[in-house]
Amino acid sequence: MVQWRGRRSSRNVLDRRATRYRGGGAGFALLPLALRFLGWKGALLLAIGVVLFLVFSGGGLQNALGILLGGQSQPVAVEGEVPEGTEEAAQFAGVILADTEEVWTAVFEENGGTYREPTLVLFSDAAPSGCGFASSAVGPFYCPLDQRLYIDVRFYDELARMGAGEGDFAQAYVLAHEVGHHVQHLLGVLDRADSLQNSAGNQAAANEVQVRVELMADCFAGLWTARAHQRYDLLEDGDIDEGLRAAAAVGDDTIQQRARGRVVPDSFTHGSAEQRQRWFMRGFQSPDIASCDTFSAAEL
Repeated sequence: MVQWRGRRSSRNVLDRRATRYRGGGAGFALLPLALRFLGWKGALLLAIGVVLFLVFSGGGLQNALGILLGGQSQPVAVEGEVPEGTEEAAQFAGVILADTEEVWTAVFEENGGTYREPTLVLFSDAAPSGCGFASSAVGPFYCPLDQRLYIDVRFYDELARMGAGEGDFAQAYVLAHEVGHHVQHLLGVLDRADSLQNSAGNQAAANEVQVRVELMADCFAGLWTARAHQRYDLLEDGDIDEGLRAAAAVGDDTIQQRARGRVVPDSFTHGSAEQRQRWFMRGFQSPDIASCDTFSAAEL
């Protein structure tokens, strides 16, 4: 179990677990961003999730299309109840976010830079973001347009069902990975990746760029883990194994094999289970930001 109790929680947490959104488009197009980060199959699954959510919540098909392709109406926020069983996960996320702030502030200072802290949005079911109106079906994500991380804390239950186990370090890994995308944004990596994808000759080449982005974020998660353990004696026996199981559970080959019984490497957008584990351990064993440069690696 991660040693997290008794430490401060980040001030950069927006708790929207009790807020529900009905109807409306958000004035921006979610589908193009989903295609960039998830590939066409992931974008299709997201589109289906958004349509089903809004149709069954009374938003209607027209508003769903507005969200995916760009609409003008705003979703209506309705306050409800905080989902049961999510309070400890929310507290845990706040403490882990604070830990990432301290570690990355130190790393940036070591390299002559200044770290700008992201905001974590905790939500249930769906939430508007600078990158579109997202349902929980898309999973945790980082939006560079508003520099916020978005997590439905109930995703952790899904992560356990996917084979990551029920330990809390798997949850820390997920959050640290999304913070890794924020670090990439600050370093200009996401802009570079966007340029490379736009000039890619085919979808497989564009997907490989995205895999490099995701594996770098895994490496940054490993880097944070090593440094946080040095600072707070964070880990107990078995925690790293939990992180590796989580990395394997969200590997493209694992997900594809579970979903359709076969694996298509050219369609990978996040990396295989082995790759994700290996790059996490690279950051953990060599906790220097330069060791995570996946774009300079000849092989992933």
